[in-house]
Order: sequence, then structure tokens, then C-alpha cells
Amino acid sequence: MEDATARATPPQQGGATIRPNEAAHFGALAKDWWDPKGSSAMLHRLNPVRLRFVRRAIDTHWGGDVRDRQPLAGKSALDVGCGAGLLCEPLARMGAEVTGVDAAPENTSAAAAHATGARLDIRYIPGEIGALDLGRFDLVTCLEVIEHVADKPAFLRALADRLSPDGLMILSTPNRTPQSRLLMVGAAETVGLIPRGTHHWDDFVTPDELEAMLGKIGLVVTRRQGIAFGPTKGLHLSDDQSLNYILSARRAEA
Repeated sequence: MEDATARATPPQQGGATIRPNEAAHFGALAKDWWDPKGSSAMLHRLNPVRLRFVRRAIDTHWGGDVRDRQPLAGKSALDVGCGAGLLCEPLARMGAEVTGVDAAPENTSAAAAHATGARLDIRYIPGEIGALDLGRFDLVTCLEVIEHVADKPAFLRALADRLSPDGLMILSTPNRTPQSRLLMVGAAETVGLIPRGTHHWDDFVTPDELEAMLGKIGLVVTRRQGIAFGPTKGLHLSDDQSLNYILSARRAEA
């Protein structure tokens, strides 16, 4: 198995989208990212919900068999804002050749160490997605990231530049609603479910805003669902998009 860590390639021209303070905030969480009871506990609860959407989107886009344990065999996947690899590792187990990119070097180091321990061959690269010459990928994922980005249109263009012509993109992010202000920024950070300072409500993007930005760069949304919370169901996929939502997109047909 190859070393799971990779150096960033030389930067190319492109607008900066990373906020240094955001990268530092998440880099400080790297040491216990994989602890399901640690500072990233909410992500551990969220990840299985997101993966259900991801798997369905993969099967729908490529017409796969839902019983196939490796629906991404022979395909490449890029996860941007990968953190310590919570999504990269399941994608690798689905058969993909996976690359993870994150603004915080601490995160990619933690991700590489965990992948090595799990005997998974995943390439991790720290840095700015718009400044890395990575080529194109069949699947591009970016979950719970765009709300932390300074220049959202430029960031989405960089993601689209990494997508193969017949590829699939999956994005998720909190919605900018009174509910998300109350629950995600207020209650969740107050009681410690999410580390304080993680979210800035004014930076949240509504579904219509995100779809409009994607449309301007030639992408069309193929499915969108909410990620809701209920006292009996916990976090789950839902028609209610007021708290958080996840979507799939592809290139618009010419």
C-alpha cells in the first residue's frame, strides 16, 4: 500500500477561498476528529445520514446495483474539505480511488494516519483547491464546507473544474433560516454538540442561492433533500430542508 500522505502540487493561478481563521479552527480539532464522543461527535452522527444520500445518488447517476458493495470500483473521487477523512474512508471502501483535500494540514495528517491504520490507500493533500493541479474526478464531494468559504462562487468554480464531463457532484450545507440560527448556532454550540465558533449564520447559503450559483457554472441539481432532526428519529433525511440540506448535481446537457 502506498503512503496515504501526499505533498501539495505547485500552486496555480486562482482566487483564494480559504479563510485562515477557519482553517485554524478546524485544524485545532484534528487530534480527536475520529473520537465519536469528541468535538466532532455531531459529524459522526451526521455521517451515516449523508452516506445514505451519497449511496443513492451514486446508484442513480451510474445506474448501479444497490446490492453492489463497491459501486465506485474503477472510479475516482475527490472530497474537498475532507477533515480527517470521515467521508473519504467510506468512499474508498466503495471501491473509489480517493483524494482528500483540506485547508488544514493538521487534518490531512490525521486523516492519513487513520487511513494507514485502516489499511486504506487514500491520497490526502493540504491546501487551496483552486491552487492544486489535481485533474478531474468522476465524483466530487464537499460536505459542510461552503458555509466556511470566503468566495463561494470561486470555490464552486474550482469544484466544477475538478469534475469529469459525466461526473457527479454532491454538496451539503446548513440552510440560512431562523431554525438553523436557533438550533445550530445557538443551542448546539451552547451545549457543546458543536464546538463554539464553528458556524457563522450569515455565511449559510439557502438552497435557491446554491442552485443559482451552480447554474451559473453549468451544473444542474438532480436531487435535493433536507437533513432534519427529530426527538425519535434523530438526524434523518427528510423533505424538511430548514435546518440542513444535501444535493447532487451534474453538468447541464449542451
